Amino acid sequence: MGETYFRDVHAARAAWLILIIAAATIAGAWIFQAFGYAPCELCLSERIPYYVGVPVAAATLVFALRRSRVLMLTGFILLFLIFAFSAGFGIYHAGVEWHFWAGPSACTGDALTKVTTMQDFLHQLQTQKVVRCDAVAIRIFGLSLAGWNALISAALAIIAVWGVRKVG
Repeated sequence: MGETYFRDVHAARAAWLILIIAAATIAGAWIFQAFGYAPCELCLSERIPYYVGVPVAAATLVFALRRSRVLMLTGFILLFLIFAFSAGFGIYHAGVEWHFWAGPSACTGDALTKVTTMQDFLHQLQTQKVVRCDAVAIRIFGLSLAGWNALISAALAIIAVWGVRKVG
């Protein structure tokens, strides 16, 4: 068993690790939602990289097990791009929650503040269900779920770089 074999084993481990962590993260989001923590517009958008990344990680694992180096490398590069973007988006959302910058007007409550009469206000309360993007539903060890997403996504991007190095 040569060095190439061990590099492929490490690449397969990297793909497996990304797959498990990404799947557990999106499952965690669903569990929080099932327990009543309604996701905001940005939270739902933060899930998209996981919906794409989990199948890409699974495919990359298959490529690693089959020792298809070009496809493995492509998979890890895609995973890096997906989760680097996800980390950036998580930082953006966490910044909105900390009021470092403004978030989208559709979910930061601006729509509910532009009323002129009590009747308009009551109508909006009955017709609009806004989950605020700038209000933290839960903090775990001081971080919101958006903050945790940023950290987890950054870790997944780093693992993808480790996978690229093992393939290369």
